[in-house]
Amino acid sequence: MTEAAAAPFFDVLIVGAGLSGIGAAWHLQRGCPGKTWAILEARAALGGTWDLFRYPGVRSDSDMYTLGYAFRPWTEGKAIADGPSIRRYIAQTARDNGIDRHIRYGHKVVGAHWSSIDACWRVEAEHDGRRVWLRTRFLAMCSGYYSYDEAYRPRFDGEDAFAGRIVQPQFWPAGLDYRGRRVVVVGSGATAVTLVPAMARDAAHVTMLQRSPTYVVSRPSEYGFAQRLRRWLPARAAYALTRWRVIVESMLLYRVARSKPELAKRRIVEMARHQLGPGYDVDTHFTPGYKPWDQRVCVVPDGDLFRAIRTGRASVATDRIQRFTPEGLLLESGRLLPADVVVLATGLRIKLLGGIAITVDGKPFRPNDAMSYKGMMLSGLPNCVLTFGYTNASWTLKADLTAAWVVRLLRHMDREGQDVAVVHREPGVEPEPFLGFTSGYVQRAHAELPQQGSRKPWQVYQNYVQDMLTIRYGRIADGVLRFGRKGAMP
Repeated sequence: MTEAAAAPFFDVLIVGAGLSGIGAAWHLQRGCPGKTWAILEARAALGGTWDLFRYPGVRSDSDMYTLGYAFRPWTEGKAIADGPSIRRYIAQTARDNGIDRHIRYGHKVVGAHWSSIDACWRVEAEHDGRRVWLRTRFLAMCSGYYSYDEAYRPRFDGEDAFAGRIVQPQFWPAGLDYRGRRVVVVGSGATAVTLVPAMARDAAHVTMLQRSPTYVVSRPSEYGFAQRLRRWLPARAAYALTRWRVIVESMLLYRVARSKPELAKRRIVEMARHQLGPGYDVDTHFTPGYKPWDQRVCVVPDGDLFRAIRTGRASVATDRIQRFTPEGLLLESGRLLPADVVVLATGLRIKLLGGIAITVDGKPFRPNDAMSYKGMMLSGLPNCVLTFGYTNASWTLKADLTAAWVVRLLRHMDREGQDVAVVHREPGVEPEPFLGFTSGYVQRAHAELPQQGSRKPWQVYQNYVQDMLTIRYGRIADGVLRFGRKGAMP
């Protein structure tokens, strides 16, 4: 008997112990209490993104009433929470529900191989420098959407001549001392607008260098209506009402932004102008050339980025890098930005399904050749669900729906005596991009992302209520999802 054939067997293996993985485990043990399961986590700690990122000021750009779990109220004061608080929240959820006992740390999944004959996945992982095998009936991929090992890192002329330090937020060096130093943060996304005000507290000056502007919106770090509800209602009821209020408000604002983009653009720019005061060149630095939500809108709690600029602790330069010099950065305009520390907040590198090598009955599986079913399964990939959150709302909203649907699917398969669930591409369904974003990290990953289809159930909705009706209440046996017994692909 081979090592893979003798490997321990689980009904479900969850890959990733971040927000999605811990949430999936909660749903699984509650909805399918008799099933065996484990979480495989490549790192030495849980938390996913919130354990990986340790740069100054790291925080969520989504509110915790929707980024938090539906089943566990967020009780801290700040709605826009810092990374350590989110990490504690995930860890407490895992500990209080006994989920932490099922996590196998240091297990980096590198391969998954499906056998229709056995209706089973053979999962290959690296642990303590050796290869280990596990078998499972069902794979729940909760490993996020980007590489933990590699960020997008453009190279610039003259880097070797630079006398200062070049760092990346994803791999923040412990003990980096930037007090009294001149800092340039290259980028204009969520990471950059977080870093600038946080570093400006101690740096001599921080400049955010951007090629083009991003929409930036100030929101309160604490929601007054949430605090009022907590005074009058039990914690769970207050949390649920706050959660739904935020969901509805966000959906309405998104719909207005997409249906009336010029109105939304004008309003966002006016808010930035009000924050920055008369005389500031908002047209150059805070007026994007694209429509709101063509790329993600950045949120700054209590306007901290704008406040850092107003007080002179930070500034924005909209230009392109020509090359590094010993003193800093020479821009295409001819301006020299002096710098002691340059932070390249230039984006993530998308890596779907954790970048693992997947085969189906011996044939390599490529996500780019597949079509997404309800934003959760990929065509031709049996007994496997991919957790992928929203781009216009909190990730956890979709992750929660996905986890609950997995429970429904497994229970349906048990009732019907089925071993396999798979979808296949249907004729006549036109392919469309999986994500409609124009952001650089999405465009760079076009060859790695699957497609969505021109009609349901192949469409990827960016709408929680629509997804809730489709995923939570829609039929499992919808005529597209196929079921079968072991021995052959249905």
